[in-house]
Amino acid sequence: MYTFHATFQDQPALHRLVAAYQAPLSALDGLDLIPYKWLHLTMQGIGFTDEVSDADITAIAEAAMARLASVGPVRLTFARPVTDPEALQFHVQPAEQIRRVRHAVRQAIGDVWGPERVPDSEDWTPHVSIAYSHSDGHIEPYAKALEAVQAEPVTLAVGNIQLIVLDRDERVYRWTTRATIPLSGA
Repeated sequence: MYTFHATFQDQPALHRLVAAYQAPLSALDGLDLIPYKWLHLTMQGIGFTDEVSDADITAIAEAAMARLASVGPVRLTFARPVTDPEALQFHVQPAEQIRRVRHAVRQAIGDVWGPERVPDSEDWTPHVSIAYSHSDGHIEPYAKALEAVQAEPVTLAVGNIQLIVLDRDERVYRWTTRATIPLSGA
């Protein structure tokens, strides 16, 4: 699937924070902890690779680059993860700047396909998951494990987003990058 993400392979401060929260979770069953290399903020889906032409994906990447040319880096703070039925995740704050980036990406897709063909809802909660659930059960043990962690929030700058080809094998999302779109504010 083609999608836009912000990825965090080169963010050691975030990796340390994730490690602090994943450590007590590793003793609990029912979770797939996300390796640092695959930490991501899902922004906007486009479509399955066999349903999107090369010409369209190239045009969408170019339109996104044009729409984001004047947008500078986005600062995001990661505090304490929350529990969700499918994942344990950070809700990043402040959300407004990254929402503006996503809105520009949605407009770029609309530039190529028309606004009525932009996938996914405009309603969106920006988040970065640290573990996915792979079984049914009570949420309390996971919530208690997260509550026990004492860690300082981390703030970092997101200087680009990626247009990626996403796969989910072996219960983890992995990707290859098709295009990197800078948020340089040039």
